[in-house]
Amino acid sequence: MNYILFDGDVRTALLPFTYTRPVADIRVGILTIREKWEKHLGLTTTTITEEYLEEKYPMVEMEENVMLNASFLPTKPLVEMVQNLTQNQAIFKDEDVIAFYTSDTQDEVDFSNYEQIEFDDELIQIKNTWDIFSLNDKAIRADFDLITEGRTSEPIPETVNCVKREDIFLEEGVKLTFATLNATNGPIYIGKNAEVMEGVVVRGALAMCESSVLKLGAKIYGATTLGPHCKVGGEVNNSVLMGYSNKGHDGFLGNSVLGEWCNIGADSNNSNLKNNYAEVKLWNYEIGRFAKTGLQFCGLMMGDHSKCGINTMFNTGTVVGVSANIFGSGFPRNFVPSYSWGGASGFTEYKTNKVFEVAEVVMKRRSIEFDDKEKKILEHVFEETKKYRNY
Repeated sequence: MNYILFDGDVRTALLPFTYTRPVADIRVGILTIREKWEKHLGLTTTTITEEYLEEKYPMVEMEENVMLNASFLPTKPLVEMVQNLTQNQAIFKDEDVIAFYTSDTQDEVDFSNYEQIEFDDELIQIKNTWDIFSLNDKAIRADFDLITEGRTSEPIPETVNCVKREDIFLEEGVKLTFATLNATNGPIYIGKNAEVMEGVVVRGALAMCESSVLKLGAKIYGATTLGPHCKVGGEVNNSVLMGYSNKGHDGFLGNSVLGEWCNIGADSNNSNLKNNYAEVKLWNYEIGRFAKTGLQFCGLMMGDHSKCGINTMFNTGTVVGVSANIFGSGFPRNFVPSYSWGGASGFTEYKTNKVFEVAEVVMKRRSIEFDDKEKKILEHVFEETKKYRNY
């Protein structure tokens, strides 16, 4: 069977992260949503997504296909149900379609002609940007069980202080010494060739993906995820860095999500709680204004390729788009549009030729080419987000 992940109607609610990736390639827990499905299914998947992303994320359609709603994270009971789907069958969770069978001979899908199977068990659905950090604890636990089932951890060095050692898993090549790992509140997963430097204190749940680094004396509270090749120092609480992003120095990051290729300057901090303890509002791309989140704790949402200078201060509930560069004293606005250059004193447009110069250098440091596919995606995002740059 051929499995195809589709964005569904949550794509706009997950901006700015879905400007540069399908919903399926959001990382929450240890794995991306796509990686979770592929590990459960034992097969590769492709994607239906926005047209400008198709060159990087192509779709492969065959005679028989099962379409999967990428906002839902897989579980064993759900995957078993998905694998048993046959013609004219669909799986629903309340009003949301999770999966449905289709063939290349169908012109359109009419669910009124389908047998609609209700899935009654609990599922994690990523519907809003803040779900990525607020549901990260559950996602880490599920991924930890999935990845470590039937496997044995690499030995934990004697110099490491451990609490609840059975919930700590090390892949091969991990560098770890003179650190404290406390898995009482959630599991700790340290990926292949990751490094935990001396003096680091971790309270799980924690996911460190391949080649990620926790720097000297870092203080990490769960549930936090460091995607591949992330470097983190200072204090971090309940945050997700999707990959190739750095917060390498002192400063606080809490209840936040960073995309890929982001950099947080030294001694930068974000607020994750309003002074009056009120409900946090975030910029909402669907309605074009700030909207309630239902959360008391909510920090920074930063899209791919965005960066901030040293000593940057972010207000509670700040959204930064793609390829923004923020610097200077004072608090920048709570919504920084994509391709913005500046800070509290004002912004100008950050031109694509300058963005590309930086991206090429930054990605080359990780032996990844900034190719024409990446350029076309960022050029499209530049044009699509012009309407927000009314400085």
